[in-house]
Amino acid sequence: MADSDQKRYQKYQRSQEQIWEAKCLRCGACCGSMDGDPCEHLVEDKNNRYYCSIYSNRFGPRKTRSGRKFVCVSIRKVLDQSWPGDECCGYKK
Repeated sequence: MADSDQKRYQKYQRSQEQIWEAKCLRCGACCGSMDGDPCEHLVEDKNNRYYCSIYSNRFGPRKTRSGRKFVCVSIRKVLDQSWPGDECCGYKK
């Protein structure tokens, strides 16, 4: 791939990632905000929206606030599943 093609493709990938990320409504449901035992890294802001305090390094073994272990995966891997509050998930709409 020519250098200019590579740069164009990288720009396209970044724009697609931004479009995908913008679908998130920050409900926190996928991280347990509605089941009573969220991920220990899930933070609620002053506007009652949620975000991950370690977002860029979130994937892999994690714990909930009660200490239950789980593996954080890309939302794309679980969109075919259900979880408490998933009806508000922007990725499922």
